[in-house]
Amino acid sequence: MTLSDVVYLCLGLGALGAAVVPRVVSRRPLSLPMVFLAAGVLIELLPVGVPAVDPVRDRLWVEHTTEVCVIVSLMGAGLAIDRPFGWRRWSSTWRLLGITMPLTVAAVALLAWGLLDWPPAAALLVGAVLAPTDPVLAGEVRVGEPLGTERDEDEVRFSLTSEAGLNDGLAFPFVYAAIALAAAAGTGWSGDWIGSWALTDLLGKCAVGLAVGGGVGWLLGWMFFRVRTSALRLSEHMEGFVTLGATFVSYGIAEVLHGYGFLSVFVTACVIRAAERSHGYHKVLHEFTEQIERLLTAVLLFLLGGYLVAGALSALTLGGALLGVLLLLVVRPLTGWLAQAGPAMGKKERAVVALFGIRGIGSLFYLSYALGQDSFGGLERELWAIIALTVVISVVLHGVMATPAIGYLDRRRDGAEPGGRS
Repeated sequence: MTLSDVVYLCLGLGALGAAVVPRVVSRRPLSLPMVFLAAGVLIELLPVGVPAVDPVRDRLWVEHTTEVCVIVSLMGAGLAIDRPFGWRRWSSTWRLLGITMPLTVAAVALLAWGLLDWPPAAALLVGAVLAPTDPVLAGEVRVGEPLGTERDEDEVRFSLTSEAGLNDGLAFPFVYAAIALAAAAGTGWSGDWIGSWALTDLLGKCAVGLAVGGGVGWLLGWMFFRVRTSALRLSEHMEGFVTLGATFVSYGIAEVLHGYGFLSVFVTACVIRAAERSHGYHKVLHEFTEQIERLLTAVLLFLLGGYLVAGALSALTLGGALLGVLLLLVVRPLTGWLAQAGPAMGKKERAVVALFGIRGIGSLFYLSYALGQDSFGGLERELWAIIALTVVISVVLHGVMATPAIGYLDRRRDGAEPGGRS
């Protein structure tokens, strides 16, 4: 038996598992990421010789694989949201983006500086990398498929899904800030980079991402639903793989124009969704996207499990471990709770939104990308150890809690509705 035979066997079992596991663990305190993370650990412990992926050695491969997974999940999230776009309708989202996200970056950066005595650039980087949330890793807290029931898009599910869809792109300015600070000051501090960063990386690239996302989304929405030529009106042909074309076109144009492709993809999905909001083609597109996303997530969590056994945490310090725990149990819950003080959301709903700041694939991408730009004082191994531990804790903690927490809220809401059981 050769190594390639083992790899093919693992790929086949993984693809079958990605189809079966979500149904098996449904309504249980488990999740697909938990199962594949455990499978990666188990396979690496067995004497079968499967090589582990090292994100420092294999950085470029990790960067692009996680990149594809993130943009596919962003397209799926945008297509799934039924709620029309609006300042008041999305108020919970704006609060999470405008309050929770920057406060999380600042708090984690200060913790890294204080607990680990890291230089400012590395401290800022770990704050930026751990800022984006990722409901891909706990499906119960995401909105349901397009045109679903009202329960499928309650305020909690909507807030967490829309937050993740936008902050996966809006974390990039903070990552670029860390890269710029490292280039300008090395292991010290300098403010010379702030002006050009604010103009280019904060405002300019966000504007390009939004403009490209809106333009591509409008054009594709017109093509899918309104163009007169039947061959081009793709909604009539119900082909799901078209969503990959929309994803890569939007991302590619934004990146070519030096904008934020993550932001562009999510906006494109939302604009396509708004083009013909009640059309069944959205379900086809979303289902195909979800299947690809599930496969990629399973592969990446399987590889992360193998990396854990191969020594991912060998560079972890007590301070680094404490940093990850404090983020998940203190920083995110506190900043998430503060952000939701205004909207008409009950205390229990606010608590769930605050607690489920899930860390996942986006953090893996941002770290691999940043380390391709600068070594950050040779802290690659320590950075990967902290991020890997945080993602693993999040996968387990939120995977176990998602079904009971959301189930409780659903039962509570049903009991409060007319005709519901109390």
